[in-house]
Amino acid sequence: MSDAKKLAAEKAIDYVQDGMIVGVGTGSTVAYFIDALAAWKDRIAGAVSSSEQSTARLRAHGIEVLDLNATGPLPLYVDGADECDRHKRLIKGGGAALTREKIIAEASERFVCIIDPSKQVEVLGRFPLPVEVIPMARSLVAREILRMTGGQPVWRDGVITDNGNWILDVHNLAITDPVALERELNQIPGVVSVGLFARRPADVVIVGGQPPQVL
Repeated sequence: MSDAKKLAAEKAIDYVQDGMIVGVGTGSTVAYFIDALAAWKDRIAGAVSSSEQSTARLRAHGIEVLDLNATGPLPLYVDGADECDRHKRLIKGGGAALTREKIIAEASERFVCIIDPSKQVEVLGRFPLPVEVIPMARSLVAREILRMTGGQPVWRDGVITDNGNWILDVHNLAITDPVALERELNQIPGVVSVGLFARRPADVVIVGGQPPQVL
């Protein structure tokens, strides 16, 4: 699937314009986008990064990384996804960067999601849903999620987010109303962010292939 990821990432460069500050996500597909963005480093005003991993890759290419507080709204955000339905609603967070990714998506006028064909699903939930939690609330949140959804939360032991928090991955879900579930899970005390991008879905989805498909 690496070829499909690379094709999707390179197609996303079509949305980059001179003088832009570009929001950049996290993950293996985004790594290809950052590599392609390197050719634009003297034409863009910089990037806002969703993770320390992406920040390091951007800086290695000589792309200036800016603070979202200083930039204000962004014209473009490019990121991958772990799952995508036909309404462009997503599950994200396999790389544990969901909170910063969600912040940048919210701040951006256009969210371009780049995926390989394996990420397309009819119903979200085959990929375990990541939920970032305050460490002291891990068990509390897990119990509430089990009660509310019937899904099985599993602590991603040994993983600490860039924000110093923990991840619960919720298995065995069939998410027929992702907007409602996102809202409900966000209300549990101790939840920092939920890996459902449904209230603010992608605006454009690029599926890697020959040629890439733009949805």
